[in-house]
Amino acid sequence: MKIVTLFLALALCFGVACRRSGNEKRYDFKGKVIVVEPDKRLVTVSHEDIKGYMPAMTMPFAVKNESDLQILAPDDEITATLVIDGKHSWLEDLIITRQSATAPAMPGAQMAKEGDEVPNFTLRNQDDRVIHIKDYRGKALLLTFIYTRCPVPDYCTLMSNNFAQIDRALGEDQELYGKTHLLSISIDPEYDTPKVLRSYGAAHTERYQNETFAHWEFAAGTNDQVKEIAQFFGLTYIPEKDQIIHALRTVIIDPQGKVTKIYGGNDWKVDDVVEQLKKNLTAD
Repeated sequence: MKIVTLFLALALCFGVACRRSGNEKRYDFKGKVIVVEPDKRLVTVSHEDIKGYMPAMTMPFAVKNESDLQILAPDDEITATLVIDGKHSWLEDLIITRQSATAPAMPGAQMAKEGDEVPNFTLRNQDDRVIHIKDYRGKALLLTFIYTRCPVPDYCTLMSNNFAQIDRALGEDQELYGKTHLLSISIDPEYDTPKVLRSYGAAHTERYQNETFAHWEFAAGTNDQVKEIAQFFGLTYIPEKDQIIHALRTVIIDPQGKVTKIYGGNDWKVDDVVEQLKKNLTAD
């Protein structure tokens, strides 16, 4: 196929809908488009290191101008500005280099469905102890995927902050606390060693050296172990990059080990998840 290069300069203009705080932080951004989701206003990018902010990763980013999303396509190389404004982030000032006229479909694994039994995946937690998903049978398990070097406010930071709120809310009822468990799984196992996960977790529970991790654990494992559980829950693995696309996935597993609820974004509410956990125990 003849390679064609197309340069498109795109400027985002949010108009009255975009009320900036004036305290934005801006970072140079460069990467390759993996998938475009215009209905969600998201573009998943395999990006290079963002100097002064975060390491290379593959994950989705918000693009607020719908016309830009209509132009973007998989395999496009982009440079842009990543804007961080409080709890929100987005890409703007896009410049696209199109390498080909067509784009291959993104590889991925079939996502688990509600009602599916979860295999007995093996991981290693913050205490460097091997854990298995079946260890939590008899409890309602809430799990999510993070990595500790992710500073994006509406991704890992938001998930961990939400889990901290859930941990505190469940702690107000000791019976409920004993029948539930939280698990944050890192998709960056080479960096997120047990020592790193212990420090990260204790900072989010704010119990620091007093944290026992009896209710909320942080885990990773070997690359293969992490890929296996991530793909089961619908995260995409790119073989040629040996990388998992960092997307948001939060899951509730009932006491019998079956999936009862899957949240695919970051718009779920803490109170709703707490109520869903209670329903799992009531049904049991």
